[in-house]
Amino acid sequence: MSPNEFEAHRVAKLRDLQSLGVDPYGARFPDAMPIAQVLASFQEESPCRVRAAGRISLMRAMGKATFAHIKDRTGSVQVFFQLDRLGEEAFRIQGLLELGDLVGVEGELRKTRTGEITIFVDSLQVLAKALLSPPEKWHGLRDSEIRYRRRYVDLFANQEVLDCFMLRFRLMDALRSFLSERGFLEVETPMMQAVPGGAAAKPFITHHNTLDMDLYLRVAPELYLKRLLVGGLERVFEVGRNFRNEGIDRQHNPEFTSVEVYQAYADYTDMMALAESLVRHLAAQVDAGAVLPFGEHMIDYASPFRRVSYAGAFEEANGFPMSDRKRVLARAAEMGLEAGALDYSILVDRIFEASVEEKIVQPTFIMDYPSAICPLTRPKAEDPDVAERWDLLIAGMEIGPAYSELSDPQLQQEKFCQQLKGLDEEEATMRTVDADFIRALAYGMPPAGGMGLGIDRLVMLMANKPGIREVILFPLLRPEEGDGAEG
Repeated sequence: MSPNEFEAHRVAKLRDLQSLGVDPYGARFPDAMPIAQVLASFQEESPCRVRAAGRISLMRAMGKATFAHIKDRTGSVQVFFQLDRLGEEAFRIQGLLELGDLVGVEGELRKTRTGEITIFVDSLQVLAKALLSPPEKWHGLRDSEIRYRRRYVDLFANQEVLDCFMLRFRLMDALRSFLSERGFLEVETPMMQAVPGGAAAKPFITHHNTLDMDLYLRVAPELYLKRLLVGGLERVFEVGRNFRNEGIDRQHNPEFTSVEVYQAYADYTDMMALAESLVRHLAAQVDAGAVLPFGEHMIDYASPFRRVSYAGAFEEANGFPMSDRKRVLARAAEMGLEAGALDYSILVDRIFEASVEEKIVQPTFIMDYPSAICPLTRPKAEDPDVAERWDLLIAGMEIGPAYSELSDPQLQQEKFCQQLKGLDEEEATMRTVDADFIRALAYGMPPAGGMGLGIDRLVMLMANKPGIREVILFPLLRPEEGDGAEG
């Protein structure tokens, strides 16, 4: 049958159900047990009654009896429909069920002759009739583009996809608990901002009609979180969405999730210890040994993370120091970079990104960045050209940076102005110095360490997934033809 014929067939079954007085949509089914709990409650010696609800994933009719499987997010269980047990009317109703339909069942939990734990159903309720067929033979979707667009099917059709997102939810709980236990308060800051700030990224622009003003979806929550340090909230964190109007690839989605953490009376070394403990704690949620596969590598989160300076990593990867202007310019030319159009420090950083990051596999802190590319970071007292910043790299990916936060309002004003000079014309028109943030610093911000970690990339690593769209429930895609805004 064609897809249209399959759908017409299912609509006919829907009409048959309705003719029997069954309303297959919207009925509640209270007190259903998660299927994992149903299976755990089985006792060979004393069969018990259970209630469960789920989607039909398998059906095998045998005259006056039907075996089926129903599944929810916790597992799958076999159910047994029998004419003598259900009665003629209910058995006729189950005969109109198909793969993908949602049902609620109640009955005795015991084993079949083959030893499989089964619900022997004596009460059946149709909870939703599926008018579209699930993927053929329940083998799941395989086309990645369709999978991302129809994540609602991907989740119930591909067990490994459901497992991946269940892991993500578990890691998020573990992250929040870890920080809360250390005295950090979870806060919320604006996602629409009058002045985009906190990261050098291109923002999305929106417009508020009542106030007749342009606003920007935040590229980072940093400046608002530091305002809270000024206000006396010494330990804060925010888990939330950030938006950057930039490219899409294996590691990037324009809408992504991060955690940002700020601690008063600390610096970037404190953030380093916190980040290493946190990442190790998350890895231990997946495997107690905290050594996990990622592609062809085994990532060791249990051992101490390597620490190497920015300058040291640059020289290690390129064979010459970043202070060797002649060789830096030659390498830039090899890479096709227009040296004359870029500040020297930015040129060095472009070379660094291309030559260093992808070669780092095991967890590594790159420390002490050039101050010129770190406008929000406190310079080292003994060498103002070096900033107290690190980036955590794992498997060739930047997981996130941390700083000893700059709290000098006059120096911060100067750094902001320098940063604006380095922007192209389009970006410069969108940005300005955040005067209110400078005013907040003028009231006195305690010395602090701050860090941001990319949640999506961490989940990629922990779940051993090759791309960021595998770990985002609804990644950004072009609309399908004919779907319009709903694609």
